[in-house]
Amino acid sequence: MPCGPCTGQKPRLYQPISFSTPSPVARWATCSARGVCAVLLGDIAEELTADLARRFPRAMLVSNEAAVKDDLAQMLRYLEKPAESLHFTLDMRGTSFQRRVWEKLKAIPVGKTVSYMELARWVGPLANRRAVASACAANPIALAIPCHRVVGGNGDLAGYRWGIERKRVLIQKEALA
Repeated sequence: MPCGPCTGQKPRLYQPISFSTPSPVARWATCSARGVCAVLLGDIAEELTADLARRFPRAMLVSNEAAVKDDLAQMLRYLEKPAESLHFTLDMRGTSFQRRVWEKLKAIPVGKTVSYMELARWVGPLANRRAVASACAANPIALAIPCHRVVGGNGDLAGYRWGIERKRVLIQKEALA
C-alpha cells in the first residue's frame, strides 16, 4: 500500500526505499527508517520494479544491496531452509483490518496451513473470509507475512497473488522442514 491518508500515515516526499534483487524470482525492498516494507515475488524485474513504484509513489527507489544485505541473507537462508523463521522488523503499510490479518498470518507455524474461514475466525467474530482473502492478496511482504499458508476450506490451494505454483512450492518446502 502506498503511504498517505488512506493508511493513516503522513505522506513524505521522496522517502528513500532501498531494494535489491536476491534471486531471479524476487525483488526486495526495505524502508531504511522503519523496516522491511515489501518482498515482491515474480519473474520479470521490470514488472516488479513497476509494482514497487506503484506501491510507494512518493518514494525515491534506490538500488542498494548494501542497505538490505542482512535482511537479504536471512531471506535467502529461509528459501533454502524454511524451518528457520524470518525475523524482520516490518513496516506493514495497510489498513487497520489488513494489518490485523497480517499479524494473524505471522502466527501460522512453518509447515502448517489454515483455511480462509479459520483465519477469519482468528481475526474476529465479524471478519468474513472474503475480506480476509482480500487482505491476504494486498500483502506486500511475501514470505515474512506468510499468506501462502492460507488455503481453501477443502484444503485445496486457492489464489496467491504471486502464482499458485509458487504457493505450492513454498508449502511443500515448508512441510518438509
